[in-house]
Amino acid sequence: MSGAYDGGSEDGSLDSPGGSQDGDERTFAALAPAQGRAFAQTWWGRAWLKALEDTALDGQQLKRGRRQAREGAVGAVSVRPGRITAVVQDRDGTAQRSDVLLQQLSEEEWDRFLDMAVDRAGHIAALLDREMPPHLVEDAAGAGVELLPGIGDLEPECGCEAWDHCPHSAALCYQMARLLDQDPFVLLLMRGRSERRLLDELQVRSVARAARTKEEPGDGTRDGAGGEEPGVPAVAAFAARGLLPPLPAPPPLPPEPGQPPALDTEGAPPAGIDADALEFLAADAAARALRLLSEALLPGHEQQPEEPELTPAQDAVRLAATASGQRLVARLASGSGRRPAELDLALRAWRYGGAAALAVLEDAWTPEPEALARATAALDAAWEDGDRPPLRAGGGGRWTVAGTPAQLRYGRDGRWWPYREERGRWAPAGPGGPDPAAALADALAGDVPTGE
Repeated sequence: MSGAYDGGSEDGSLDSPGGSQDGDERTFAALAPAQGRAFAQTWWGRAWLKALEDTALDGQQLKRGRRQAREGAVGAVSVRPGRITAVVQDRDGTAQRSDVLLQQLSEEEWDRFLDMAVDRAGHIAALLDREMPPHLVEDAAGAGVELLPGIGDLEPECGCEAWDHCPHSAALCYQMARLLDQDPFVLLLMRGRSERRLLDELQVRSVARAARTKEEPGDGTRDGAGGEEPGVPAVAAFAARGLLPPLPAPPPLPPEPGQPPALDTEGAPPAGIDADALEFLAADAAARALRLLSEALLPGHEQQPEEPELTPAQDAVRLAATASGQRLVARLASGSGRRPAELDLALRAWRYGGAAALAVLEDAWTPEPEALARATAALDAAWEDGDRPPLRAGGGGRWTVAGTPAQLRYGRDGRWWPYREERGRWAPAGPGGPDPAAALADALAGDVPTGE
């Protein structure tokens, strides 16, 4: 479609940055360039862009349009039922009027949406706060009303006469995502209702429903004094448990975590933001979520003790155990207050036994007299008379074998952990276990007595 833009001045300047409003049309002033930020910050803004990106056939055209929108080439945006319009400036100074069309809801669909919204006042309260909660969209879909666009729903028309999304219509859609972030009522206007009209219709329906409720004869289910629904006796509620249908089976678990979002945008991230680190943390969160869900679905999971919460320093070691690349590992070492050599030892301990092994390496503790007596008795019982290697107690539940670079450590969990001296530092030499003799064998493996 060709023709001059008729929705405001070509430079997009308006007095009100929030947009002018005239009946069922709103015009928004041109937005500042979007350097160094994503176009959509909200989930519904991202859903709008996904509809664009899933529809367009030429990714290069989208890329050019995203660059033009980022540079501030989109003028004032006019929004009205079924259509958005703007003038988009090319780098050579020429301008094209571009439109994007979205199917309006039918009268029947609006009736269903309004009835649903009257039943759930929280939805309208969220919209008035310029929020679009996911359950609003889900409830609307349950009523047969699709609010957000899907694949193929965003239809372009542009003065450049491209038959698919061109850079101009793509730039307009990217700019529109920023407007939707600020005010989800803009989407409802495209679907056919202005904010004022929508709220007026909701008020009329709410008043009518309240009047019908007041006029309905009592059926004995309400409390005559206060009009409140009576409670249900606990005995009756408990007895009804056998009448309720069983819960549906949980959905099958995915074989692997989902892919984290890619953060390789054209603009540089803000100062202090590490895109690689964010992608790594997102992938780690997805993997942990899948593991926790898998464990939660195991029989008897409710009887299992809760996992102890890791401290930030412990979690840094856990993350470093799966990090790829020395730069991320170095950041984790610095963030946890460890030197690289200290993190190497911590990683070795973690791989032998997780947080328990890490505590044996880094947390000095003094066993209670009862625990120390049990540990000493276990050492005495592990060898025949006279066969036990000479051990020097060093305090903190640690015994060093005289003449060798081997050490036993007794953990808070009652297990014995083998340690070996390496370059003047004690390093984990194997997993922990209940038998001190087996742990000492791991610590002595390959070692030759020094003659001390």
